[in-house]
Order: sequence, then C-alpha cells, then structure tokens
Amino acid sequence: MSDLPACRLYLITPPAIDDLAAFGRELAHALDAGDVAALQIRLKDAPDEVIEAAVDVLTPICHARDVAVILNDRPDLAAKLDCDGVHVGQSDTSYAEARRLVGKDRMVGVTCHDSRHLAMEAAEAGADYVAFGAFYPTTTKEAPTRADPEILSIWQESMEVPCVAIGGITVDNAREIARAGADFLAVSSGVWNHPEGPAAAVAAFNREIARGLAERG
Repeated sequence: MSDLPACRLYLITPPAIDDLAAFGRELAHALDAGDVAALQIRLKDAPDEVIEAAVDVLTPICHARDVAVILNDRPDLAAKLDCDGVHVGQSDTSYAEARRLVGKDRMVGVTCHDSRHLAMEAAEAGADYVAFGAFYPTTTKEAPTRADPEILSIWQESMEVPCVAIGGITVDNAREIARAGADFLAVSSGVWNHPEGPAAAVAAFNREIARGLAERG
C-alpha cells in the first residue's frame, strides 16, 4: 500500500455562503474528519469584499490543518490575499497571466475539460495541476463536457503533472475515479449536501479513495 500513488480529496466551497461563521465551523469539522489536500474558494460573481471575507475566515481554519487554500478564477485577489494558489478555467484568465499575477511560488491549476491536448499545453506551460471533467452529471456548475475515467489512466501513465477529477463526484463513484488514476478528487455538493453531513462525507470519501487505490493496477 505504501508504494501506491496518492489520491486525495480537494474540497470546493458551495457556490454561495450565507453564514460565513457557521460555514467555518462546518468546514473545521469536515477537515478534522479525514485527509483533505486543499479547499478551493469558489464564489462566482461575488463582490470582491465577499470573497475577501471568505478568504480571511477560512484560510486560518485550513492552514491550521495543513490544507492549501486555492482561489477560483481571481489570480489578482489570490496574490493580494496571499492564497496558496489559484484555479483558472478555459474562459477565465489565461495560465500565463495567472502565473504572472500570482508569481512562481503559488500554485496555478487549469481546467482542461475532457481534452488531453489542453492538459498537455497547460502542463508544458508550467501548471501545477490539470483538472478533467465533468465525469458525472452535476448541479454545482454547468459542465460543457463529459470526460471518461480512461483519460485519468492515460494521463497517469504518460505525464507527471498531477490531475484533478471534477464534476459529479460522490461517495458512490469516488472509488472508480480514484482507481482510474486521479491524483485529487474535487468535490463540492458531494460533501456539503451529504445526507449525514460534511464530516461523515469526508470520512466516507477517504475510505472509498483508499479502496480505489488498493485496486489501482
């Protein structure tokens, strides 16, 4: 087991956070329930002050547990607020501009949908990770493409840059995606809307990831 490649959970916030203090407490319980690599703060179309408040409240909770904080789509704010990195989509800021804004020491991840070509371009440019998806139906955001888990296996065999699987990932299908070759499982509603609560979801995801890794050939 110790020689198996890692696969870790990558949480994404809900699209809106109505009560930041309450969410912070919920996040802390979730992070204490199992291994989580990163939290992406994704508050699309929110005013800058709302994003800044979220980063201010959630970053200490994450850093106290060695969880990286990634800001979605806003490399300018990621640099200003000293986040650990930024995630950009194909219709957002370009990788080159994101890297220029956040500098060489912060992470930059890039959405690549179902395209190995886009992923290879991003990896060769210097992206710290590439994200493939959506793998399953999702209500969190509009998913223009549907990716096959095989893309993870092919990527794992041919490239060293880590790959993130995103889109409709739940406890029920996490094992399959971990087995296919994902380095990280990006999850939003699969954790926050879990019937037993986010902490139970994180624990369950970690169990399924471990099972998937054990089956990875």
